[in-house]
Parts: sequence; C-alpha cells; structure tokens
Amino acid sequence: MSRIKKAVIPAAGFGTRFLPATKATPKEMLPIVDKPTIQYIVEEALASGIEEILIISGHAKRAIEDHFDSAPSLERELEEKGKEDLLAIVRETADINVHYIRQKKMRGLGDAILCAKSFMAGESFAVLLGDDVVYADPQKGEKPALRQLIDIYDSYGGSVLGCQQVAPDKVSAYGIVAGREIGTSKLMKVSDMIEKPEIQEAPSNIAVLGRYIISPAVFELLEHTPPGKGGEIQLTDALKKLASIEPVWAYCFDGKRYDVGDKLGFLKATVEYALRRDDLGVKFREYLADLMKE
Repeated sequence: MSRIKKAVIPAAGFGTRFLPATKATPKEMLPIVDKPTIQYIVEEALASGIEEILIISGHAKRAIEDHFDSAPSLERELEEKGKEDLLAIVRETADINVHYIRQKKMRGLGDAILCAKSFMAGESFAVLLGDDVVYADPQKGEKPALRQLIDIYDSYGGSVLGCQQVAPDKVSAYGIVAGREIGTSKLMKVSDMIEKPEIQEAPSNIAVLGRYIISPAVFELLEHTPPGKGGEIQLTDALKKLASIEPVWAYCFDGKRYDVGDKLGFLKATVEYALRRDDLGVKFREYLADLMKE
C-alpha cells in the first residue's frame, strides 16, 4: 500500500457561473478575502502531508501558474521598501512544488483525472476539487479534511471518498453513496453511487464533497468509461465500477465546507473567513452589526 504523496487539483473549467469576472481571470484565482481560492486548496494538501501537486489546467489559466511562480520584480520592490511580511508571503507561494498538465478538451472530471495517469506512476493519490473549500477549526482539534481521508486510507487501504450529510432536498445536486456502515456512522463501505438522484431515488443523504483518495486502478476504468451527458466522462461512473472490484470507503469528514463554485457559497466563505481574521474580524463584525441595524 503506497503512501499518499501526490495530489491532483482539477482546474480546467471555464467558471461560467461567475461571468463576467471569470472572462479573463480563472475562477480558481477569485480571492476569498485576500487569498486565491486555489491557494486554500493547495495549503490543505500541504498540511495533509502531500509532497507533489499536479494542477490540471486549461486555456486562459496562466494566472494560476504565475501565482505559484517566483516574481523577481515584485520581490525586489518589496525588499527595497522593507515590507518583509509581504515578501515572505510572495516567496512562500513560489516554494510550493506544483506541476501542470493541460486538459485540452473539456470532457469532464473523469477525463481531467485521466490526464494525471503518467504523473501518478501507479500510486494511489489524492484529489481535491477547487469548488469545495473546507475550514478545519483548530479550536475543535479538527485535522484538514484531506488528512482525515489519508488516515482512513492508512488504516483500511482502498479508495476513500470525502463525504458529509446533506439535506434531503439537496441530494439532487451531488453524487450520493450507498453502503454499509463500518464500526461508526462516519465510515461506510460503498456498494453503489448515484450521480444527482431525485429525492425518491437517493439511497442516502451522504454526498461526495470534493475530496478523494483514489486507487490507480481507476485509470483503466476511466479509459473504458463512455462519455455520458454532455459528452463528459464522469468520475462517479468509474468509482462505481471500482467499488465492485476493490474496497471503496465513504468517510464523513469533520470541518465546515463551503461550495465556492456557487455565488452564495462564495460570499459565505468570504464573510466567515474574514470574521476569523485577527486583523479584520472585530471591525468587520462591528460593520455587519451596524449594517443590520439600517
């Protein structure tokens, strides 16, 4: 059983829900307060023990590569002006070991993951979707969401799907899993997965929410998975087949998850991350309180 050292972050989508902001700016670079969304995802991966990150990019995504690259002119300017705190922030992002592969055609999440086959070299790997930002509360002793999944993998092997319970009227927006609970209500051995079922068809309210540990066996399955709706290759279809040949687990991770691919979810994340900031929280809370009085 290989140690989880590598992670994939698919980032090739057009981000049409955030137009016109995403006409020239990748949706992954939209900031939550003052940090691009994708940086929260990368930092979670690093805090979980990931050593190498592969970003699946697409057309007009150069800003992502520039963000995780060095910036000599900017660094020189900050150094000359003695802005050591900002200089450290800029250099920190450039020190992250990030690789890139371009998804040449938008053929779905399954196709994006398939682009990572050679990079993974037969190892199990992590996947973090950029539309799901998860806040792990240090005061509650919560580990990063991906770290929780890696711990399950270290104990049980196989593949692990990061899940949480959703309201019954929300199941049609997610991939929903069915299976048998193992020891605790937080862990389930998956027997079936249904992509975006109607309420009456949903086998549970346990939804897959953008974090995965996946066996390399998924690549062969993806290669033989026919395109579905919209000509896209669905990762869910391959994972469903994978569960019939080797263990696939669903684990309900701790942490507050934000759907930042949705405008309301993005606003919630921005407000709540700002409120947690030592430099912004108090004044911003006062502003919100005054705003509610108007």
